[in-house]
Amino acid sequence: MSHRPSAVPTMPPSARATLRRKPQRGRYDAATIHAILDAALVCHVAFHEGGSVHSLPTVCWRVADHLYIHGARNGRLCAALLAGECAVSVALVDGLVLARSAFRHSMNFRSVVIYGQFAAVDDADTARAACAALVDHVSPGRSLLVRAPSPAELAGTCLLRLPLAEAAAKVRSGGVEDNPDDLAWPAWAGVMPLTLQAGPLLPQPDCGPYPAPQPPAFLARRTA
Repeated sequence: MSHRPSAVPTMPPSARATLRRKPQRGRYDAATIHAILDAALVCHVAFHEGGSVHSLPTVCWRVADHLYIHGARNGRLCAALLAGECAVSVALVDGLVLARSAFRHSMNFRSVVIYGQFAAVDDADTARAACAALVDHVSPGRSLLVRAPSPAELAGTCLLRLPLAEAAAKVRSGGVEDNPDDLAWPAWAGVMPLTLQAGPLLPQPDCGPYPAPQPPAFLARRTA
């Protein structure tokens, strides 16, 4: 499986976003970064709070040049992220690279790291649009089929966005990189592709008895 992006000659946005190990795998162009974020469902947010460091997983989605997350209005995560800088990471594993030597085993992957500080989304129209974008991120077109968030629900939600101005991607694709001396070793070598596969849909028992709503075409395609 190959997810090799086109090599775009772009420069790192900052010193801390510059790849140091395997710099040839670095990608700093918006198209690559956006594509990886659009394929991700979860990110990890690392931040400093209460005299310690933390890293928490949370759902994420992209709108234009910002990464969005959400949480409880009075939650610790939102308060900490509004108070200082953080680092956000996303990683997608595309395959296991099985070499003839243990040391040469690897993975094909796509990853992004973003540095910066989240800002709160307080404008009601922007918040509603961002919530619709989240629903459509996990199931395209579904925001038009479901009830939109109420004013009370929006008021209780802390919606945050992080600019993608200081972001870097790292990508590994392709096959095994065995040493020439190991090519005759009698072990299978190659790539085992990995994909995220949805299981059979499990409709709620109370999805009727009127003509039952059909699952979105997007979900049907995922389980095909």
